[in-house]
Amino acid sequence: MAAASFTAAKFLAPVAARSGGERAPPLPAGASSSSFARALRRGGAHHPRLHTALAVSSDVLAGNKAAQAAPAHPDVTREEALELYEDMILGRVFEDMCAQMYYRGKMFGFVHLYNGQEAVSTGFIKLLNQADCVVSTYRDHVHALSKGVPARSVMAELFGKATGCCRGQGGSMHMFSAPHNVLGGFAFIGEGIPVATGAAFAAKYRHEVLKESGPDGLDVTLAFFGDGTCNNGQFFECLNMAQLWKLPIVFVVENNLWAIGMSHLRATSDPEIWKKGPAFGMPGVHVDGMDVLKVREVAKEAIERARRGEGPTLVECETYRFRGHSLADPDELRKPDEKTHYAARDPITALKKYIIEQNLGTESELKSIEKKIDDVVEEAVEFADASPHPPRSQLLENVFADPKGFGIGPDGKYRCEDPKFTQGTAQV
Repeated sequence: MAAASFTAAKFLAPVAARSGGERAPPLPAGASSSSFARALRRGGAHHPRLHTALAVSSDVLAGNKAAQAAPAHPDVTREEALELYEDMILGRVFEDMCAQMYYRGKMFGFVHLYNGQEAVSTGFIKLLNQADCVVSTYRDHVHALSKGVPARSVMAELFGKATGCCRGQGGSMHMFSAPHNVLGGFAFIGEGIPVATGAAFAAKYRHEVLKESGPDGLDVTLAFFGDGTCNNGQFFECLNMAQLWKLPIVFVVENNLWAIGMSHLRATSDPEIWKKGPAFGMPGVHVDGMDVLKVREVAKEAIERARRGEGPTLVECETYRFRGHSLADPDELRKPDEKTHYAARDPITALKKYIIEQNLGTESELKSIEKKIDDVVEEAVEFADASPHPPRSQLLENVFADPKGFGIGPDGKYRCEDPKFTQGTAQV
């Protein structure tokens, strides 16, 4: 069976600074969107290793018979543009505050910030319904914020406080919120993908067997992960399973070009991750992850396709993180000119420029949004700082299926609270 395909409708400008300082060559002479689509239907075009990336808009998904030229930016209403801007500002300001709090000793362990990648989270998650699910990675704060988890709950979790969204037991890398269907950040790369696939299977089961779906169709799951994950077995196994069962899931690759300190171009035999989608029979799409409107356009098609029951989509968002891998990373491996190139393509700056040029908002309105978010984040810090730490009695909750068989004595108290419990062992 021929692979489902997106029809290429527009080309991205060649990426001037790739990971490791390499540059993408120009599009081969004679290449066109239709020839690319035909090659994709045959199972993937044999482009050069650093072929110019494609952003695509699908006539297959939209049900059109002929590809139509897409505008430089898709249409967006004033309300939508301001919502996108506010969400991206929230993510950026929140993460900047996290850096301050980390260096002041308010947070512990590894903290991975999302600066620079906001267009991906906002572009995808703001299109979801409440019942839709998000599965994240260790870089999960902003995904939770975009899905509606209050900033004070996320900040309190980072502070390890009882008022956090996981009662202080998750921390930076394990954001979870059942009311918002944020199914967790996952510290080990790739481990969230099977969870997301399971959530998508549950959605299909509810729809087809229990007849419990909403009027809009199936509930959709977004699985976020990075370029480094795409060489792991879970990724391939879940692509196969999702396509086999036509699960309502979108696999979102946040390709920031570096897996900790390993350049993406050195770590994989074919750096064009989106091409792995057609290998399993699903559409594979590359989009400029520094442009929230382009991300949103592709996300809308993929989400609507999943909601209709037409199966999964693999979307590669080429983006860039503006900070080191974590706040403990001095970020000395990436070349200065590469960082400068992507800093000049800041997705928030680009959206602000677009809003003003298209008369979707004024400077004063945008400044008002920024002031509002500053206040929200300041309040979140005050709330987190004033919140209590979890009680010691919470220590073994949610650790063992039957904690009474291990950590609780006959008197109902945790045995670890008994001074005699650690007699003869090393004191911690």
